[in-house]
Amino acid sequence: MNWTEMLTCEVESVYHATEGLLKLVKKDTLGWKPATGSNWMTVGQLIAHLPTACGFCMNGFLTGEWGMPEPKPGEAPCEDSMLPPAEKMPSAKTVASVVKALAADKALALSCIQKAGEKGLSSKKVSAPWDPTPKTLGVQFLHMIGHLNTHKAQLFYYLKLQGLPVHTGHMWGM
Repeated sequence: MNWTEMLTCEVESVYHATEGLLKLVKKDTLGWKPATGSNWMTVGQLIAHLPTACGFCMNGFLTGEWGMPEPKPGEAPCEDSMLPPAEKMPSAKTVASVVKALAADKALALSCIQKAGEKGLSSKKVSAPWDPTPKTLGVQFLHMIGHLNTHKAQLFYYLKLQGLPVHTGHMWGM
């Protein structure tokens, strides 16, 4: 198996499972967040982030265009915009809008994999705005699939904490 096949397979899997979990979110729970701890996203903020966790980032690695402001002199890249506190993150208005945006992000992710091609995925090195260490496009793309997977798991546990009858099959899109 090569980079293109492996990444495509992983994209198909994670987006399928994420969409299934999204369809379990109830509109009246968009403001819910865990009761203990701090700096938690609400369900609405978490699901609003899903369509920017993978394909959007892959496109940034592929094109170098991230749509973020240039850092001020002496400021670390993306210091404020990369990790804002949860209360500053935007929230989804509807689950349906997120499902639609997630489908578009999946199409973007698959397009980026194809555009990069096997040679680009295995040999072109790029760095992230949050980490100046260059890595191959294939590795960076794999990390972004992992990013979406992490937030998919977060959504799974949010649903579980709300008392919904989710199980391991939901986590894996079964």
